[in-house]
Amino acid sequence: MTFLSRFMTAALFAFIAACAHAGDASPNTTVIDAPAGSIRGVNRDGVQSFKGIPYAAAPIGELRWKRPAAAAGWEGVLDATEFGPACMQFRADPTSIYAENLDAVSEDCLSLNIWKPEDAENAPVFVWIHGGALRGGASSMSIYDGAALAERGVIVVSINYRLGVFGYLAHPELSAESPDGVSGNYGLLDQIAALEWVQHNIAAFGGDPDNVTIAGESAGALSVMYLMASPPARGLFHRAIAQSAYMISTPSLKEARYGMPAAEAVGVYVANKLGADDMAAMREMDADTLLKESIKAGYVAWGTVDGVILPDELVNVFDRGEQAPVPILAGFNSGEIRSLRALLPKPPENAEVYETEIRARYGELADVFLEQYPPDDIEESMLATTRDAMYGWTAERLARNQTEIGAEGYLYIFDHGYPAANRLGLHAFHASEIPYMFGTIDNTTPTWPEIPNTAVERNLSDAMVGYWSSFARDAAPSAEGYAAWRPYSSDEAYMYFEDEPEGGARDLLPGMYELHEKVMCRRRAAGDIAWNWNVGVASPPLPPQAPGGQC
Repeated sequence: MTFLSRFMTAALFAFIAACAHAGDASPNTTVIDAPAGSIRGVNRDGVQSFKGIPYAAAPIGELRWKRPAAAAGWEGVLDATEFGPACMQFRADPTSIYAENLDAVSEDCLSLNIWKPEDAENAPVFVWIHGGALRGGASSMSIYDGAALAERGVIVVSINYRLGVFGYLAHPELSAESPDGVSGNYGLLDQIAALEWVQHNIAAFGGDPDNVTIAGESAGALSVMYLMASPPARGLFHRAIAQSAYMISTPSLKEARYGMPAAEAVGVYVANKLGADDMAAMREMDADTLLKESIKAGYVAWGTVDGVILPDELVNVFDRGEQAPVPILAGFNSGEIRSLRALLPKPPENAEVYETEIRARYGELADVFLEQYPPDDIEESMLATTRDAMYGWTAERLARNQTEIGAEGYLYIFDHGYPAANRLGLHAFHASEIPYMFGTIDNTTPTWPEIPNTAVERNLSDAMVGYWSSFARDAAPSAEGYAAWRPYSSDEAYMYFEDEPEGGARDLLPGMYELHEKVMCRRRAAGDIAWNWNVGVASPPLPPQAPGGQC
């Protein structure tokens, strides 16, 4: 199995899900008259929820692999008391800590959910984009319940978007039929359509369309960066939160670049594997068959650099300061890779072999690498190497990039563990911060390491809900009774979340950012090597320094 397929499988397990929900049994319902139509939800303990609201037409038949079309209106009052179906996706291993039961899966899945304070008036809006490697997950996942944030005065919106081959397939025929001459990025276009729906409708729910925060974790955070870089998304949001984002290289539409084939060429390969002569045949294929056969063909979902929806590689857009000039809150977890071990290559036999491999691959940067990731504990060094190359470097880069264009950045590392997670070797694992910032520590997946009901856990969650909701409200995270969170512009400051927030830290993991920035820069200059998880003993030989010495 290639590193690519291993990564996508691991990342999929990180967020393949939708919850087992039985609907809100409370008879206390409420109706909102929005521009989209009248919508019935549930009122419970001062928080009103509305679920399964269609924000675009079902992308089926001729609308498969098309820009999202406007949702059809409805007569009377829409019953929005149950979540809508999850988008088509591969089913994860049910023993995975991330897995939840999927009540329903369908191509007809472009819906969103809203939690709002009962008395909301001009309230900040927090739009959550779920993770799942762009081929799994759902807005209905139990840990994404928005009630706790709504209790802090924030309107929470969570969205579904097309996944996998349905959401990201590019193909020359699809490009030819597009007015823009491009294809792929349909899932990203869905996210933009959802943000447009919010702009048109959220005021009816008491929300402020001029104060919208986009937020996501893992592939959701990748989507946040895509939206920040996408011209069609400009002006639809005003703050950004990126949890465990990865600013890795992205395939181009028509050219093989950075070690990846052209996105259109991948689409042709997939169509051939599926025995489809043209896109008409692909659109006639039933959804289950298309899903299964595309997975068998090895299709992996990515955004596509097409010059229109995604104008360039993320690193280039952000280096030029062309991203959305919005404040950002960005961070990562100390144990990211402990639950994503499929990302790791086979470890060397001993410290001597480890050092030899690193010196052969990193050349004159080997001493710096070995100081950062020493051979005396190979496992820990390998876990840290992959974590930093993807998540740590990205988080600090986002804080730096936004600071450089005058939009404040707030950086964090989540290093909190608890007995059940630590016993499994999952201290501060990928996504483990989510129940704390959503206030859902008592509502995790069935196989999630059980979070104990202690004052430490409750207080940490209380603090994180406070920081996240205040950032959405004021663009500056704060939590009454807890440490002040200084911006990155203040001596490279960051927030350290262990058993409690510690706000006095600065200079996160000294040398980490600089090392991985140099590696990315040299690979980008060479043009034929991806920058992602192919690091450490899995790294190809590092290209020489680019002309002019910029790397």
